[in-house]
Amino acid sequence: MRTPLRRSEWLSRETGADVYLKLETLQPTFSFKIRGAWNAVLAMKERGDRRTIVTASAGNHGRGLAYAAHLEGLPLRVYVPETAPQTKLQGIRALAADVLLVEDYDTAERCAKEDAARTGAVFISPYSHADVMAGAGTVGLEIFEDCRDLNVAIVPVGGGGLISGIAVALKSASVRVVGIEAQASCPFTRSLEAGRIVQIDVAPTIADGLAGNLDPDTVTFDIVRDLVHRVDVVAEDEIRSALRELVHEERLIAEAAAGVAVAGARRHRLENPLTGPPQKIAVVLSGANIDPETLKAII
Repeated sequence: MRTPLRRSEWLSRETGADVYLKLETLQPTFSFKIRGAWNAVLAMKERGDRRTIVTASAGNHGRGLAYAAHLEGLPLRVYVPETAPQTKLQGIRALAADVLLVEDYDTAERCAKEDAARTGAVFISPYSHADVMAGAGTVGLEIFEDCRDLNVAIVPVGGGGLISGIAVALKSASVRVVGIEAQASCPFTRSLEAGRIVQIDVAPTIADGLAGNLDPDTVTFDIVRDLVHRVDVVAEDEIRSALRELVHEERLIAEAAAGVAVAGARRHRLENPLTGPPQKIAVVLSGANIDPETLKAII
């Protein structure tokens, strides 16, 4: 589903730029993840592949994949951290997928890959998968179609599937793509510093959709290294503040992964801010699957 690009008067005032919000919060599963998940399932259908699908997910990819698999009549098993928000777990279960709760995201990814190797099921990574990244990349195409003179796209980063897809889509458009990680879980920042994928200690974060290490074999690392302008980090209090202001200033509900991108936009250092017209910046609001009690505590 195509989503709107809406100008944010609040963020435009705060940054001195012309800031637009890409509202992936309005997807049928309330997250951009449905784009890549559905694209991967359709690719399977075109190949005549009717096998069971297995995946790991912090919640949104699983829900998007469950939506697509349910429509195509394919069985699905989703390994999910036991700490995942209830709204995400309920959304997956409502679409008749099997949910297997494990300790954390890293365990979920390991178990899902082992399941596929053992049973012959198809493993669809939430980020390191060509069809998933291509689906996510349509976010970038739509942003550029709606704003041809865009200067910067600010994107939340977990495993890197979304920002990789967007960076590839905008490769020839002279748009700087900036990634934002949660400080508590920033594997790209540490890996880019090291020049290779490294494992980190993941601390608790409200941005549950971004928490976890990178698959050592992920294809997203090279894409981010080569095509993304830079990756910044934001702290937990900045994420909470961003979510609070989205409600108060924009009347928008978003989950913390989206709040990460907004927090990044608020502290974004504009290049040459005193010359020329204001920069045009698009901020990807990646999803809205936040538990009501969590949101209530924040606002």
